[in-house]
Amino acid sequence: MKRNLSKCVLTAFFVASIFTIMPLPTEASEIPQPTLGEDGLYRHSWFLESFLDIKEDMQTAKDNGKRLVVLIEQKGCIYCKKVQTEILVDPRINAYVRKHFEVLQIDLWGYKEVTDLDGEVTTERKVSRKWRSMFTPTIVFMPESVEKAKGKSGGDAAVAVMPGAFGKGTFLALFEWVHNKGYEKGEHFQKYVNDRYWKKRGGRPKQ
Repeated sequence: MKRNLSKCVLTAFFVASIFTIMPLPTEASEIPQPTLGEDGLYRHSWFLESFLDIKEDMQTAKDNGKRLVVLIEQKGCIYCKKVQTEILVDPRINAYVRKHFEVLQIDLWGYKEVTDLDGEVTTERKVSRKWRSMFTPTIVFMPESVEKAKGKSGGDAAVAVMPGAFGKGTFLALFEWVHNKGYEKGEHFQKYVNDRYWKKRGGRPKQ
């Protein structure tokens, strides 16, 4: 399946964080594996705990100097497991994501109450459908502030969406691109990935 991550928004959420603040892992650290919950979803201890009010969660992330991303997953999803147990435990990726983002987990088929950015009170499964989540995992990158959402739903306000699981390089690149606001600079994500690739190799070959 062809995946196009070059668009700013790619087709296809109370309280401050209550988890104990832990030091970010270093390259030499061993990253703990996530736990498998009764709902069948893998979960890291540093994920955001909240009442699933997306507007409040965005403000919590902003107060912590971070951005909110929503991770939509489902029980039995092998690609969700890959993201949780292989990608998010990579020391470099783990450190970068935890430093710059708050991660909120949503169950594609869940019944927990969710308050969308536009104020609609709904459920996990309904908001996933509303946001046009067709694959799991789907990672939805929210704008940096509620003001920039302008009353839109989370799906419409998103600055980028990662539909499905990608390799570690592309995964980290999209988080970097969002953090650096490449979507505001008119920077094509694919160009960012290509430039990043050649920079690591000393530059593009001469024609």
